Amino acid sequence: MVPTAKMNRRAVLAGLAAAGSLAASGSGKGKSLAQSRESKQQTRSWDAVVVGAGVFGAWTATHLRRMGKRVLLVDAAGPANVRASSGGETRMTRSGYGADAVYSQMATDSLVEWKTLSDRAALPLFHQTGVLMFFQEMVDYAAQSIEVHQKLDLPLDVLDASALTAKFPQIDFTGVEFGLYEAEFGALMARRSVLHLVEDYVRSGGAYIRGEATIPQPDSNGHSLEIDGETVLADSIIYACGPWLPKLFPDLLGPRFFVTRQAVAFVAPPVGNDMFGPEALPGWADFNGGDLYYGFPDIEGRGFKIAHDQHGPVFDPDSGERRMTDTEYKGLRAFMERRFPALVGQAFIGERVCQYTNSSNGDFLIDRHPEFEQVYLLGGGSGHGFKHGPEVGRMAAKMVAEVGSAPAERFSLASKQTTHDRAVI
Repeated sequence: MVPTAKMNRRAVLAGLAAAGSLAASGSGKGKSLAQSRESKQQTRSWDAVVVGAGVFGAWTATHLRRMGKRVLLVDAAGPANVRASSGGETRMTRSGYGADAVYSQMATDSLVEWKTLSDRAALPLFHQTGVLMFFQEMVDYAAQSIEVHQKLDLPLDVLDASALTAKFPQIDFTGVEFGLYEAEFGALMARRSVLHLVEDYVRSGGAYIRGEATIPQPDSNGHSLEIDGETVLADSIIYACGPWLPKLFPDLLGPRFFVTRQAVAFVAPPVGNDMFGPEALPGWADFNGGDLYYGFPDIEGRGFKIAHDQHGPVFDPDSGERRMTDTEYKGLRAFMERRFPALVGQAFIGERVCQYTNSSNGDFLIDRHPEFEQVYLLGGGSGHGFKHGPEVGRMAAKMVAEVGSAPAERFSLASKQTTHDRAVI
């Protein structure tokens, strides 16, 4: 059965406190999180339980609700909490993926959902800054990106070095041959977007609680789990737990997922210099011979963002230290001051240590558990998953609704190996 009144009331209230009041970003229509708790206490069964209220889980719950399913969304620490991969300030959305046309199409389709969600929010969830990736020479990744954009009829500007310097004079393009500019893309406000999405989902009739969920027991046929010690029944259970997924399923996913530490820094732009605001500077990525650095302009006064896309050391999302090391600091500062000379000597005003949950090659996992027909596993965001949340959720919901359907081969569990060799950038 569904949790007792004790678990329902206390867990729902705790969940509401964790999610916070989203009236400022909500649509103002329908039920709010706080208004939903009484009706959810009377529920006795679920079509689906989604464990993990990050971007994959929240979008999966949303799409299942759109199908008319009775859905319970649960998270141990709250939507996009500070330790979650979906937490933090901003995430880049782009359609340039080399030869991986599937991700170019997914990003483009997902952007439609993100814009629609943002249009309903009082505060922006999407900033159309444009996205620029620049290259020291023509490499396969760039040539394939151009080819895919042409094939899919997606807009893309190819700018030579002189055009880059004229358009973005705040960047030192020494050694750069050309750049690929996507004007339609930009920055997603990560934590705010997920909070608003969960609020939207609840207003539509979905249930959300804060609680700690278990995996199904071997003799349960995959239709029950425990949340804070109470048994919950469901036709389908979906686990979208980011860096905690290999901890929940250590034998199955432990060898196939690699959770790594990633440091991000925020820098104060020079006073009186508006060249680092979102109207002047796009989201950017320096391919840098494959050793990629990326960042954002000073969005909403948070500061200029910079990060190194190189996979860091193995990281535990529960016990890992979340402070930037001297080595990380020096590396980011050296690169920043080389490419952005006006930022030489500017103060680092913030830092964040998050994690990538990498599959063996960077592809997502969207598949059934091999032992439970109606238990599903979503993960392997691999540092690029946030932008694709709407499409990942749609694919997962379709798989749940269409019993017996199979995932795309590259998103299957069978395709995940035990050697860390990223191929998706």
